[in-house]
Amino acid sequence: MSKAGAGMLAAAGILAHASPALTSITPMRTAMLPSLSGIGNAKHVALTFDDGPDPEYTPDVLARLDEFGVRATFFMLGMMAARNSELAREVVEAGHEIALHGYEHRLLLRRGPRATHHDLERGRRTIEDATGTAVRWWRPPYGVLTGPSLASARRMRLTPVLWTAWGRDWTTTATPQSVLRTVRSGLRPGATILLHDSDCTSAAGSSRAMLGALPDLVRRLLDAGYEVGPLREHGIGAAMVNRGVSRT
Repeated sequence: MSKAGAGMLAAAGILAHASPALTSITPMRTAMLPSLSGIGNAKHVALTFDDGPDPEYTPDVLARLDEFGVRATFFMLGMMAARNSELAREVVEAGHEIALHGYEHRLLLRRGPRATHHDLERGRRTIEDATGTAVRWWRPPYGVLTGPSLASARRMRLTPVLWTAWGRDWTTTATPQSVLRTVRSGLRPGATILLHDSDCTSAAGSSRAMLGALPDLVRRLLDAGYEVGPLREHGIGAAMVNRGVSRT
């Protein structure tokens, strides 16, 4: 093979690996890939939490949600479920849905196909063993997809879901007011909200801002007439199970 041909082949490989990462750009994703963005039933808002289960924050999240009779989806890290298996089980016993965020919280752009598949498979197995519940949904760390990760998700019949609105509750400057304001700026009918029930991968103590904002956020959503619940009740297109990020 010529040098030019080898270069073109290498470029094609890089493109196949990295091009799905473009879906991390929220406005473009929301317009072109509504299911991947978590846009579901217009009368419903899906509430999701990443990075737990964490004994410092997850029990308080469960208590606050229980006050409103609201359930959510928890995208767990396998390493956190391994450390806190009883708490992971408590999330399910409280009526919430569990999902996969990976075993470790590492950027998949820097991982090859084998390491990526191992992370997803190990994470899924650990979470399912801890909770006794099958995992359906998957959200990659940082919301960055890759070609190998989508291929692995298809093999495991996992549906990738990112988000429509987030609270930026992982930053050092996050406050309950800023979290609420940032979530509201991204809200739309059928939105999926991203929050964090752990600061294990972010600024220490940052999840306290999420806890402070959570009751007011849920109250405002309910007062606005939305049903608030997990992804299983959100009405996202099922075609993504087999088609990765294909539009539904």
